[in-house]
Amino acid sequence: MNKKEKSTIRKLKNKKYEGFLLIIRGIETGIAAGLVCVLFRFLLSKAEEYLYTIIDAVKGRPLISALWICALAAIGILVALIIKKVPDSASSGIPQVTAEIRGRISPNWWKVILGKLFGSTVSVFSGLSLGREGPSVQFGAMAAKGAARITKADKTTELRMLSSGAGAGLAAAFNAPLAGVMFVLEEIYKTFDKAVLCMAIVACVVADFISKLFFGQDTVFSYQSETIPLRWYWLLVLFGIVCGLFGAFYNTFMIACRDLFAKIRKIPQWIKFACVFAVSGVVGLVLPQILCGGHSMAQILIQERPDLWIVLGLFAAKFLFGAFSFCSGAPGGTLYPMCILGAYGGAAFAQAAIALCGMDAALWQDFAVLGMAGLFASIVRAPVTGIILVFEITGNINTLLPLAAVSLISYAIADAVGSTPFYAALVDRITNGENAKAEEKKSEKVIKTYVIPTGSPADGKTISQLDWGKHSVIVSVERGETPITPKGDTLLQAGDVLVFMISQRRFAQSCKKIETMISETNKIQ
Repeated sequence: MNKKEKSTIRKLKNKKYEGFLLIIRGIETGIAAGLVCVLFRFLLSKAEEYLYTIIDAVKGRPLISALWICALAAIGILVALIIKKVPDSASSGIPQVTAEIRGRISPNWWKVILGKLFGSTVSVFSGLSLGREGPSVQFGAMAAKGAARITKADKTTELRMLSSGAGAGLAAAFNAPLAGVMFVLEEIYKTFDKAVLCMAIVACVVADFISKLFFGQDTVFSYQSETIPLRWYWLLVLFGIVCGLFGAFYNTFMIACRDLFAKIRKIPQWIKFACVFAVSGVVGLVLPQILCGGHSMAQILIQERPDLWIVLGLFAAKFLFGAFSFCSGAPGGTLYPMCILGAYGGAAFAQAAIALCGMDAALWQDFAVLGMAGLFASIVRAPVTGIILVFEITGNINTLLPLAAVSLISYAIADAVGSTPFYAALVDRITNGENAKAEEKKSEKVIKTYVIPTGSPADGKTISQLDWGKHSVIVSVERGETPITPKGDTLLQAGDVLVFMISQRRFAQSCKKIETMISETNKIQ
């Protein structure tokens, strides 16, 4: 047994100060993630402000408008060069974080922060339909990774900080700490780990506090709500089905467009980006409401209550321009634009229900909010995160039951039609691509826990009856509050927490092997 293995085992045995150390690491993570995300939110708000000022100045002046479009094309070329140097700064950022948690990639943390910070800011300044949430998740993760590297944390702690930092980034972006915690468990880490949960709670609360210090305590999406009468709950079922079907279509369409864009290899990437950014300039002159994340569209919906055909028109335009922006691979998120689509879809559904079924007209804004959660559940396939997120960004408890109903129905429908979760599909493309190179030099061991679910093939079998792979070993079995020293004849039960020591070199392959043994039901889909 080498020194690093002995060190890992000593850490497992020394549980006395674990809780205190997790809190300290959570604070470090929250501060690092919060500060970077606050800077990013500030830059994005200024970029969007300057964008609309410039559009107002150049509109109606053909020569200056042409110069503006040429300037955006030049910005696109610059962004393409940055992505060429730092490939992991492209696109949303959430799939990259998930891929790193799985051990498939290991980007340079400060290069990603700098590249993404510049790339996302100028992408929003150019008007692309991209949001701040995906990059904020990646910023939080990379800032946490930087803190771990600077403080020379071991690999297990680094992965926990990276996961917690991702949630802290979401918390800072949305002022939603609970959603950040659930996002870590449901979408990023995908298994229950008490240590990760503890660290994530602290990190998300700290990051949210820092964000509120700079941007105030107002909710992201403020509206006047009404309690939906029980006699209209049948509409929630219908709306959940609509959200589920559209979410499945959204995933298929977006991934197909992304793959099609990637297959156009004869055209250099810098030319592609120049064209994409130039088109964004044209769109900004014609229909500026659909630019950026969607704050302008949200204000229109809340303040003006547009007619059904205007709602449908803006919905279609935002969807197509959002797909165009996303498929380019430009740095920026899709979560907030997706929420705006959900809000407009909900508003359209409500207006149709008002006209056809006689539903109370005061309920239309409630359906706009329900649309956000419903679309989130069907696209991302993380219904609990969606429910909590929409609850936190609206600050309204009246819609909690309808949120749950629409989200769960939408989730079930999208899953039933066989739609691949959006970020899962993107992670597969990253891990199968050229950038899927993890660090191979280190031989440090990583600690990871798994819970045996009810119905697992591991339930009722001994440890020796299952093939866990050559590069992982069970070092502890936790049953309730009782730790069990694992032996070959140890009988496993549903609810047991298995603590594995995994070789970092084969981390991704080993995790996949373990998940197969425990069964896919262990992962929160």
